[in-house]
Amino acid sequence: MTTLLTTDPDRAAAVLRRGGTCAFPTETVYGLGALAHDADAVGAVFEAKGRPPDNPLIVHVQSADEVAALARLTGPAERLLSAFAPGPLTLVLWARPGLPPSVTAGLPTVAVRVPASRHARDLLRATGAPLVAPSANRSGRPSPTTWQAVRDDLDGRIGAILQGPPTEIGLESTVVDVTEAVPLVLRPGAVSLDDLRRVLPETQPVTRGHDAARRSPGTRHRHYAPAARVRLAEVADARPGSDAAWIGLSPPPPGYARVAVCRDVADYAHRLFDAFRRADADGLARIDAEPVPDEGLGLALMDRLRRASQR
Repeated sequence: MTTLLTTDPDRAAAVLRRGGTCAFPTETVYGLGALAHDADAVGAVFEAKGRPPDNPLIVHVQSADEVAALARLTGPAERLLSAFAPGPLTLVLWARPGLPPSVTAGLPTVAVRVPASRHARDLLRATGAPLVAPSANRSGRPSPTTWQAVRDDLDGRIGAILQGPPTEIGLESTVVDVTEAVPLVLRPGAVSLDDLRRVLPETQPVTRGHDAARRSPGTRHRHYAPAARVRLAEVADARPGSDAAWIGLSPPPPGYARVAVCRDVADYAHRLFDAFRRADADGLARIDAEPVPDEGLGLALMDRLRRASQR
């Protein structure tokens, strides 16, 4: 198929309303949209990405009222929506009937988010329906933070790309399970554990092997990985080379083929996936990534770096 490139949300929405797929920018990463209630359209998302069928999708909606139409809201969920929606927070809730089983990976829960990005909201408004929207990349690859990265992965495999600016955050949304008495962070993101605890002090990070983890996208399969080998390395452990890249907060020793020195953790998170893709485009074999403290946004950044470094 020919992939339409457009800056017009109405043209992009027309592709979606016909049952097609369309990538679009959110504040986190670019998502691959399709009508959430159209099983064939949802299936096209899995096919385009090569996504495993046991990996649930996040449904994107315009408002908390639309969340309630898809899932049973709990008191904790309502408090989190009031505090963080629209924004980079996904809630896992007990699903109401009506969604295709492929959206929820056959689970009784559904992941729902109200994005803050103007481009995402314009597309949702023009489409007039909830959209599934996993990251708009081939499964397992680094998530795309530019429309050009989407084109590199999915040109000819999807109906359209809504062209917008590079994404603001650069990491996928925080995912919180609020189906039980204790809210569980299934995937860290820009809404930090400390942020969540200011609203719900009882919130806890999920423990390794907990059954609830399978309710979240991006936790059960290898994700976020470039072709180059990612190695966590302090400056003292740096190994410069003509086949290697560096990314971190500190300047490395000379000799790397590509270097990204970031202003702070937020800038690091914003630039991470693009740095991965640039290293691959240059044919580099290794990326040395400087660790950061496991706190605030650093917790999400280290989650992505550790997953990318697993072989």
